Amino acid sequence: MKKVSALLLITTLFLGSTYSQCPMCKTALTSARKEGVNKYDRQVGNGINKGILFLMSVPYVLVAGAGFAFYKSNQKKKAQSKPVRY
Repeated sequence: MKKVSALLLITTLFLGSTYSQCPMCKTALTSARKEGVNKYDRQVGNGINKGILFLMSVPYVLVAGAGFAFYKSNQKKKAQSKPVRY
């Protein structure tokens, strides 16, 4: 019980610092695009957008891969369990 309470306390303390990352990215992105006079500042904003899209896509790809593996596994089991008719 003490371990669970300690883990919950640590998680709660660090939750604020991890939650604040998205607004920080958004602020950096909007300020780089508004104030960006040169081409480099606009590339930073585009890079942040691409990074966010990449990080968002990874869980979906992993879940889709696991679902496909599960589907193929079930198909093999069904093919092996069917009796052969002549």
